[in-house]
Amino acid sequence: MNKVLLENIIVALRSIRGQLLRTVLTVLIIAFGIMSLVGMLTSIDALEQNISENFSSLGANTFAIANEGGKVKTGKRRTREYKKDITWDEARLFKERYSFPGSVSISAFVSSVAVLQYQSTKTQPNIAVNAGDENYLTAAGLKLDKGRNFSQTELKTAANVILLGGESAENLYGSAQEALGKFVLLGTRQYLVVGVLAKGGSGFGGGRDRSVVIPIDNFRAFYSAAGTSYLINVTVPAVNMMDMAVAEATGVFRSIRKIKAGGGENFDIQRSDGLIADIKSMTGYMAAGAIVIGLVTILGALTGLINILLVSVTERTREIGIRMALGATKRNIAIQFLTESVVICQLGGFFGIMLGILIGNVVTLIIGGSFIVPWLWMTLAAVLCFVVGVVAGLYPAVRAANLDPVEALRHE
Repeated sequence: MNKVLLENIIVALRSIRGQLLRTVLTVLIIAFGIMSLVGMLTSIDALEQNISENFSSLGANTFAIANEGGKVKTGKRRTREYKKDITWDEARLFKERYSFPGSVSISAFVSSVAVLQYQSTKTQPNIAVNAGDENYLTAAGLKLDKGRNFSQTELKTAANVILLGGESAENLYGSAQEALGKFVLLGTRQYLVVGVLAKGGSGFGGGRDRSVVIPIDNFRAFYSAAGTSYLINVTVPAVNMMDMAVAEATGVFRSIRKIKAGGGENFDIQRSDGLIADIKSMTGYMAAGAIVIGLVTILGALTGLINILLVSVTERTREIGIRMALGATKRNIAIQFLTESVVICQLGGFFGIMLGILIGNVVTLIIGGSFIVPWLWMTLAAVLCFVVGVVAGLYPAVRAANLDPVEALRHE
């Protein structure tokens, strides 16, 4: 059986070489469809993995109380507040009143386009500045490589101290160790470097290694904090305590905002596991869209392949008649044309998979992820090419097998 299959493949390759131009065009169409399919799905996998890793760094035992500022129109002249900003007083009161086991962190986003300067060396204007308290590093999933966290005295006195991202420290000072105890210019103020954050990759948004952290009270004292919405992060000791912790936090914050029983909440509770689930749902829709696009392209290739095989049947009618005269059965003839169809599809699939992996991993590299070998999508593409080959070759194979041997031998 293996010998017969090998012979069929050899004959198929010989036939393909005989109509090279048409075959190459069909292989290219199939390759393009598979490349689109595998490339997009690999990119989506990389994006999902990258985002999930970054949100997972927050920890499955961490949740946040945040807002989504804005107003919603309810009539011609009426508006109602929705997702109100979290004020400093609200955040401070929550930290004081929240009694559930765990730690509470108050933080604020300062800028994403800051510039750091040490002597004559400057960074690009892409430094993310965050303000946080003593619990911020734990809540944000950050670790120190060198140095220490903010002290209580530094927090209370709004001291000009700073935690540098690993990349920023290396760019300005050459190494994390050299950065400790040095001053860095942020805006118009000099900050003493007391700690350097461990590197964690470029990650989602591209900036964790370039980010810096200043004390929350320093931000309030020296920056325009008016209109700032603060972020409250809560870290609990164990994952199985999350539901109770969220319920407690919701109740405390509702009481701070004096929301009546039965009234809607004008704030968000964000859990990392919930965000990851939402992201996976979104990327699932993206993957479905990518599959549809790839299938439409492959459908065009299928039509082209059927035409090529029908032309091949017409051109090889006399050859088919000779084979039948020498004892070839209808089954032998049908299998021969099916083999040709599958071989063409698998050639297109091979090149398409290789190009798709290449393109997908270029995207992965751009977003800061690691190299991915999409075994699932490679298997799907190979199976899809086989199915397309069988479907495309079925009608031409049946037509060739049903030729009358006598009429076929007379064909010129």
